[in-house]
Amino acid sequence: MKVAVYSGSFNPLHIGHLAIMRHLTQNEDFDSVYLVVSPKNPLKDSIDGSSAPERLEAARKAVARHPELRVRIDDIEMHMPPPHYSVRTLEALREREPGNEFSLVIGADNLVCFREWKDYGRILSEFGVIVFPREGYDAEAAKESLEAEGQGRYRITLADAPMVNVSSTLIRQAMEEGSDISSLLM
Repeated sequence: MKVAVYSGSFNPLHIGHLAIMRHLTQNEDFDSVYLVVSPKNPLKDSIDGSSAPERLEAARKAVARHPELRVRIDDIEMHMPPPHYSVRTLEALREREPGNEFSLVIGADNLVCFREWKDYGRILSEFGVIVFPREGYDAEAAKESLEAEGQGRYRITLADAPMVNVSSTLIRQAMEEGSDISSLLM
């Protein structure tokens, strides 16, 4: 089974995340999507790991409202010691489910800085990534640079998907200002 691993803080899940999950289940060749709520991203200081149980529960409720999606909430990182590196998560999933083929879902903003990720070359060669567009990021140039370095070993797929210009950061800022963000939430 081909599984897309969509990992992140999801603080909160929003319509941009929903658009990506819809695209993965309707337009890509994946049998399932595992939505992995990460307790703490090692490259970001803005999310407090103690909020992970609440974010996980919110993700469960949000995905339950969309039964048409082939999305499964996976709490694997909740049971792993920090730091929560994607390569460790992918290895743990492969060990748990050796018959499945896993690929990591990222945004173009992550692709341009992918060399900062732990064991990024292993992720690209052993698992591969599917990259979604983000405004202001040149995914094509980042892909070409990484592929030249990988000399044919790296698997990078650019999703032919529409760009949804919404972010969890902007939603949190709007919430702090008292704005109604209900139309942006998943």
